Amino acid sequence: MDLALLRTFLTVHRAGSFTRAAALLGLSQPAVTSQIRTLERQLGRPLFLRQARGVTPTTMGDELAHKAAPHLDALVEITETGLDEDSSVRTLHLAGPPEFTAERALPALTELTGDDGQGFALRASFGNAEETLEGLAAGHHDLAISTARPRGALLTATPLCDEEHVLVAAPRWADRLGSGSLRHQGEPSLENFPVVEVHESLPFVARYWASVFDSRPAASGTVIVPDLRAVLACATTGAGLAVLPRYLCAAALERGDVVALTEPAVPPLRTYFLVVRTGTLAMPHIARAHEWLTHAAMEWS
Repeated sequence: MDLALLRTFLTVHRAGSFTRAAALLGLSQPAVTSQIRTLERQLGRPLFLRQARGVTPTTMGDELAHKAAPHLDALVEITETGLDEDSSVRTLHLAGPPEFTAERALPALTELTGDDGQGFALRASFGNAEETLEGLAAGHHDLAISTARPRGALLTATPLCDEEHVLVAAPRWADRLGSGSLRHQGEPSLENFPVVEVHESLPFVARYWASVFDSRPAASGTVIVPDLRAVLACATTGAGLAVLPRYLCAAALERGDVVALTEPAVPPLRTYFLVVRTGTLAMPHIARAHEWLTHAAMEWS
C-alpha cells in the first residue's frame, strides 16, 4: 500500500475536509479526492461519507486511522528531525494571546532555548483564538495557546490553566463607587463611570457581568486598547473601571495602584488550552515544550 495514500487519508481523517487536507498537504483538492478514491478501491470499502460540509469517517476509516496513525506519525517525526538530532537546532513556532503568551508562556519556554544540546529556537506570534487555531491547522504554528477548545480530530487540546477575572479600578474611582459596601451588595451601575476595554463590545466586562450579576452592563467603552496590559496601565492612571485576569493585575493590587471592586463567592474563570495538530507530539521539540508548559502551568492556577 502506498504510504503517500495513507498520509493523505490520515490528513483528511484529522481535518474532516478534503479542502483543508489539500491545503495542509500542498495539493489540489482533486488530487486529494483522487488519492482517497484510489485507496478506497484498493481496500474495497468506503473510508469517508461525503457531507455538505466536509466528510466523516466510516467505521473502516476510523479503524484504518487508529492502526496507521502511530506508524505514520513516527515516520513523519523521522523525516522532520532527521537521523542526526545534533546536526541542526529545531525551531518551535508558538502562537497565542499576546498578554498570556508574553507574561507566562514565553518566560517558561525560554528556559529550553539554551545550549545544553536539547534546546530549540523559538518563534512566537500573537493573535486571538480563531487566528491562532487557524494558523495551527494550516501548519504555520507548532503549538498554540487558546481560550477556545477546537473541534474535530485535526487538533488536540489539553486544558492548561484557569485564569480568574477581577473587576478593578484606581482608588479614586473605587471611593466614588463605594467599594467598601459594593463588595457585599448587588450589581454596580456603570452608567456614570468610564470603562477601559480591549474592544467596543466590552468582552471582558460583559462576561464578568453575565457570570457575577446575571445581567448585561449598561455601559460603553471610554478607552479601547487591544492589549490587556494597556488596559491595566490605563486603569492604574484612573482612566476607568476594567476587568482583568488576576495574574496580570496581582502586583498592581498588592501595591494599591488598583483595588478590587467586588469579591464574588465564585469568581469568573476562563480556561486556556494547549493545542497541537494531532500526531505532532511525536516530534521531540514539540513534546518537550508541551510537557514543560503543562508543568509550569501547575504554578499558575
